[in-house]
Amino acid sequence: MDYLVLLYYCYTPIGNPEQFREEHHRLCLHLNLLGRIIVAAEGLNGTVSGRRTDCEEYMRLMKADPAFAALEFKVEEAPAHTFQKLHVRVKPEIVHVGLPHIKPYERTGIHLSPQEFRELKDQDDVVVLDVRSDYEHSLGRFKNAVTLDIENFREFPEKVQELEQYRGKKILTYCTGGIKCEKASAYLLEQGFEDVYQLHGGIIKYGLEVGGEDFDGKCYVFDGRVAVDVNSVNPTIISQCHHCHTPSDRMVNCANPHCNAHVPLCEACGAQLDGACSTTCQQHPAKRPYDGTGTYPKLSNHYNPEQGLLSYRAPVSIKK
Repeated sequence: MDYLVLLYYCYTPIGNPEQFREEHHRLCLHLNLLGRIIVAAEGLNGTVSGRRTDCEEYMRLMKADPAFAALEFKVEEAPAHTFQKLHVRVKPEIVHVGLPHIKPYERTGIHLSPQEFRELKDQDDVVVLDVRSDYEHSLGRFKNAVTLDIENFREFPEKVQELEQYRGKKILTYCTGGIKCEKASAYLLEQGFEDVYQLHGGIIKYGLEVGGEDFDGKCYVFDGRVAVDVNSVNPTIISQCHHCHTPSDRMVNCANPHCNAHVPLCEACGAQLDGACSTTCQQHPAKRPYDGTGTYPKLSNHYNPEQGLLSYRAPVSIKK
């Protein structure tokens, strides 16, 4: 395949996030990358897609910067861009949880390689904890994992009290690419939990390196693919169609924008309900046209990939 998708993050101090954002935006423009990148004083978080040669150059340049020497990329092949736009934004945190005082580059849970995670996860003194949102773990999760009823990661701190029963056990946290676990495991340590670990590289790296064994269902991803296969060893489907309750891992957004529920919907029900999650939403006057995908990217006739830049110039240090 000619394109790659890069998933990455790095907790590292960035002295001037606004200046870094502008320079990094120019770099991505120069390399024809599309995707979403968050810059904060605490580090960098991104998912981008691009042609193989452009992505390889991006990775080379990032690794050449001493500030990002520890950065690891999760790399997957794709037939085309998985994003339609490029956004590079400055935010208070690179993953919003409301814990800006926690600095994972100073203290966080012990990193486990996918192989180490696989060897530990079924031991009697271990609890495997999914720190993702409910719509993510309802689509796919590790066998016997503890899940939390949260709509957004920022709700994680208030749910930690539910984990009191697991004090004294080894807690193995996991998420899509590892970034949420950095703060989740650090917060658990701050709250007095002692044996806290995290799956380094997350579900994506686990699938790439050890075949995704015992991960049931699909992994939700934040790009145009929506859901990806992880398990090539013992795969199964755990999610059910929101309407008819037959097994289905086909995620859609309800065609009614006032609902916009993110749910599994099989192809038959999708066609029957014209992309809506219910007959009520199907009859809503604002219902969006359904093209069979169940995704509704935000399009703008005025989108400018150079938005936010006073003027565009390719970085003089970049040579292709």
